[in-house]
Amino acid sequence: MVTTAKAIAEAPAPTPDQLVDALNGVVGQHHARAVHAKGVMLEGTFAPSDTASSISKAPHLQKASVPIVVRFSDFAGVPSIPDNDPQASPRGMAIKFKLPGGSETDVVAHSFNGFPSATAADFRDLLVALGSSGASTPKPTPLDTYLASHPRAKAFLTAPKPSPESFATLPYFGVNTFKFTNAADKATFGRYQLQPVAGVKYITDDAAAKAAPDYLMKEIGQRAQKEPVKFRVVLQFAGPGDTLDDPSVAWPDSRQTAELGTVTLTRVTTDETIDKSLAFFPNALPDGIQPADPMIDARGAAYLVSFGRRQ
Repeated sequence: MVTTAKAIAEAPAPTPDQLVDALNGVVGQHHARAVHAKGVMLEGTFAPSDTASSISKAPHLQKASVPIVVRFSDFAGVPSIPDNDPQASPRGMAIKFKLPGGSETDVVAHSFNGFPSATAADFRDLLVALGSSGASTPKPTPLDTYLASHPRAKAFLTAPKPSPESFATLPYFGVNTFKFTNAADKATFGRYQLQPVAGVKYITDDAAAKAAPDYLMKEIGQRAQKEPVKFRVVLQFAGPGDTLDDPSVAWPDSRQTAELGTVTLTRVTTDETIDKSLAFFPNALPDGIQPADPMIDARGAAYLVSFGRRQ
């Protein structure tokens, strides 16, 4: 396991306000979440696996189940984006665990195994390039120039992202690395994966083009009424040579994994005021889990700014 020299030598990280300003520069200010503005929330429980406590002493990874709130979302920071719009992908899945004693911890993931940028500064530069590259911008645009020297960002933006049958039939990936410590102080480094029990299922491009603008938002509620929506929460362990602080590099599928538990969702939250007042922070962490990637705290700080602006 290594850290990247690039991350260490990178230019100073942007401020949280600068990151949110850059996001707003791409899609505009809609007085909503800067990204993943359109979403739907469900409630349920998380049941830890029998082996989860051997990985971390975090309270939700012990024996007892805990209540959770999950928010599924479309990617863009536009609250009215159609679910079948190409810009609605990658989809998001965020989990808020309600811990004993009243505290909370969150997992934030999306449906692409990787991130376009290695650092917060890289991400800010990508957003600025996107925001200044319109259809009428002379070639090469700032985005053309940026992507020419950032192949992972280009791969993220151009990779096929087929429309899912349901939010419940997508895998989601927590692209940042965390340090998990158990009661014996043994440390493990890993990344979250949220795997659908219903299986991975997509629809054709023709079916997506004919789908209703809110087909995903409505389908997940209908599905939850018929049967519980379930996900396996899996931890992918870092292996030799894997970078801990570069979310733009996906680890090989051959890496060892362990199941942390099962998410079970049974009902949709219909109160829109809850969605507006709720925020998910990747750095809201209990004892037993720590950031191993500086982007985690940078994302958390930017989410806090975005949350304040939409209130």
